[in-house]
Amino acid sequence: MTASRPPAKPAAATPDDTPPSGVTAKPEGERIAKVLARAGVCSRRDGEKMIAEGRVSVDGRVLDTPAVRVLPSSAILVDGKPLPEADVTRLWLYHKPTGLVTSHKDEQDRPTVFDKLKKRLPRVVSVGRLDLNSEGLLLLTNDGALARSLELPSRGWVRRYRVRVLGTPNPEKIAALGGGVTVEGVTYGPIQVTIDTQTGRNAWLTVSLSEGKNREIRKVMEHIGLQVNRLLRISFGPFHLGRIARGAFEEVPRRQLHDALGGAMRPDSAAKDKAGRTGWAKPKAKSGPRYKLKLKPPAKDDAAPASSAARQGAAGTKTAAKPQRREAAKSALGADRPTARKTTPDGKTMTKPGTKPGTKPGTKPGTKPGTKLGSKAGPRPGPKTAAKTKPRGSRSS
Repeated sequence: MTASRPPAKPAAATPDDTPPSGVTAKPEGERIAKVLARAGVCSRRDGEKMIAEGRVSVDGRVLDTPAVRVLPSSAILVDGKPLPEADVTRLWLYHKPTGLVTSHKDEQDRPTVFDKLKKRLPRVVSVGRLDLNSEGLLLLTNDGALARSLELPSRGWVRRYRVRVLGTPNPEKIAALGGGVTVEGVTYGPIQVTIDTQTGRNAWLTVSLSEGKNREIRKVMEHIGLQVNRLLRISFGPFHLGRIARGAFEEVPRRQLHDALGGAMRPDSAAKDKAGRTGWAKPKAKSGPRYKLKLKPPAKDDAAPASSAARQGAAGTKTAAKPQRREAAKSALGADRPTARKTTPDGKTMTKPGTKPGTKPGTKPGTKPGTKLGSKAGPRPGPKTAAKTKPRGSRSS
């Protein structure tokens, strides 16, 4: 009688097949709204609206819900056009003036920030917002996902404002804002306020916060009896307004952007920076000296260095030889110049080097005798001119 074998046990799952207990496997791909935002097409919220309107399709299927994940190989169309390739992450600092709405579309047809910049910048989104009557620093980027991550309070970036209020600030109420405050059922986080100056009925304050809810500063100031009549944002995290003119913008350099954001930049953008597509150029290695100097070999007698006494003696010899060289140069110069001869009444000849023939020594040709060079002809005025002087070179009888 043959004994039956026990049933075989199922093969144990390998670690690669089954995730550990209590850990959920991470789904593949990214949400379609996030991909649209990273491509600079729109923000995540606007992307969800575009999907609900049936304007986005993936691999030939029109989407009706944003709860869809796509892969890098997915064919995505927006309004029938392929999704543009994501550019490297860029960030601009914009000095927003008053009178502009921070929105791509306004229901009341008021001028917007993006209408003013659409001809000067690529398709960008804002990091947070500034209301119609606020001005100052506004961050703009071509990466919608980055804009969303920078405006979250969890990042902990401090936003600093210069605020002018109508009224006299109460120091006790100002200090109480450091622990947070609730206004009309809305709880606001800690707000640091510094009283700078008080001029007449107006006062200037410096306000620092990290949340930035809708009209937060105006509502909180009104809660403590102050009315905001001017609000200027001067910094957002590590970025400052500086001296950027109103209505102008500046792009953050790549190196500074990478140092400030780090992991917040999308992987493909960081990879392009690492590959060296942007940044400072590396200096080329020099093959050799630019100029070649020809050095004479030292003489046999000069092999040993001279002592200090010998060097001092040589310096003294050079100093003593200077007057001799000067006299030799003068004599050589005078020998080459023509000389003018003049005969005295006793028959002697007077010569002076450096004068042309026919001129009196010490005078310029064409001037009257008896005048100095650089002066007008004729005797000098004064008491000495009254007495007649004898001509030079004449003898008294």
